[in-house]
Amino acid sequence: MKMELVTLIDKLAEEHKLSKEEYITLLTGCGSEEAAYLAEKARAEKEKYYGNNVFIRGLIEISNICKNDCYYCGIRRSNPNCERYRLTEEDILECCREGYELGFRTFVLQGGEDGYFTDERLVALLHSIKANHPDCAVTLSLGERSKSSYKALKEAGADRYLLRHETANEGHYTKLHPAELSWKHRMECLQWLRECGYQVGAGFMVGSPYQTVEMLAEELKFIEEFKPEMCGIGPFIPHKDTCFKDEPAGSVETTLLLLSMIRLIHPKVLLPATTALGTMAENGRERGILAGANVVMPNLSPASVRKKYMLYDNKLSDGAESAQAKNELEKRMASIGCTVVVDRGDAVK
Repeated sequence: MKMELVTLIDKLAEEHKLSKEEYITLLTGCGSEEAAYLAEKARAEKEKYYGNNVFIRGLIEISNICKNDCYYCGIRRSNPNCERYRLTEEDILECCREGYELGFRTFVLQGGEDGYFTDERLVALLHSIKANHPDCAVTLSLGERSKSSYKALKEAGADRYLLRHETANEGHYTKLHPAELSWKHRMECLQWLRECGYQVGAGFMVGSPYQTVEMLAEELKFIEEFKPEMCGIGPFIPHKDTCFKDEPAGSVETTLLLLSMIRLIHPKVLLPATTALGTMAENGRERGILAGANVVMPNLSPASVRKKYMLYDNKLSDGAESAQAKNELEKRMASIGCTVVVDRGDAVK
C-alpha cells in the first residue's frame, strides 16, 4: 500500500476531516488495497455506534408525477413516455400495514413534486400512519416545499426528511437542472428542515455529467460542515428519455470509496447502500454495507406501480429489492456478518 494514502486514511479516521486537496489525493490514488483498508476503518467506526446492525426502511413511492424537469430524471415533467400514477391514501396505508407485518419500523414516502399532495392531505395521512403504527418512524422525500409546510408536516408526525442536494457545486447544479430550479434554494430548504427539527438527509450522485474529482471533494467538505443525519449517495445511471441518455454511468468503485469516506467524516451518519448501487452491481448492496453503509431500503410500493417509478434505466424494484423478499435480504446480510433488525433505526445522537 502507498504509505501517503495510509497516512491520510488514518488521519481521516482520527480527525474526521481532511483538506479538499487531501480528499482529491485519496479519490485519485486509492487502488484496491487502499480501498480495502479504508473500508476496514469505516466498518470499525460504524460498529462503534451501530454494531453489525443493518436498518431496513420500507420505501413507498407515492407518485411519479413531478412539476420539475431535472435533466437526469426519468420522471421529469417533459417525459411523454412516463406512465404516470398516484397512490391513494388507502393504498399508502395498506403498504404500511403490510410493511409493519413484515418487520419494517420506518416507512419512507417518496415521490415527485406532485401538487396533489398538499399539506392538508399529507397531515391527514401522517396522522393515520402514526395512529396505526405509533412505534414507527416516517421519513418524507417529497422535494422542495415551504418552511411552513415542513413545519406542519413535522408537527403532524414526520420524523425525517430526505432532500438530496445532488451537488454541492452551484455551477454544476445549473448544468443538471433547468433555470427555474435554484441551488441556493435547495440549500435553504436543507437549513429549514434542520430548523424544523427533522433528522435530515442530504445526498448526491456519483459520476453525474460534468462532475469532476474536485467537485467530489467539495461534496465531502459539505458533509463535514452540514453533518446530515442521513446521506444517500449512488452512482449516476442514465435514463433513455433524458438528454443525458448517452452519458456514462457513475463508478461503483468510486461510490464505495465515498461511502467509506463519509462514514469516517461523520461516524454516526445513517448511510444507505442504495438501489442504484444494487442496480449497477449484482452484490452492490453487500459491498456498500462492507464499505461502511448501515441502511437498506427495500420497495414496499404496490407491485403494479413499481416499474413506473423509473428515475433511471433498469432500476431494481422486484426480487431482492422487494420488501416481500426480506428473508432473502436477511440471508444476504448474514453472509457478510450483519444482522437485519426490527427497529426504527434512528441516528445516534
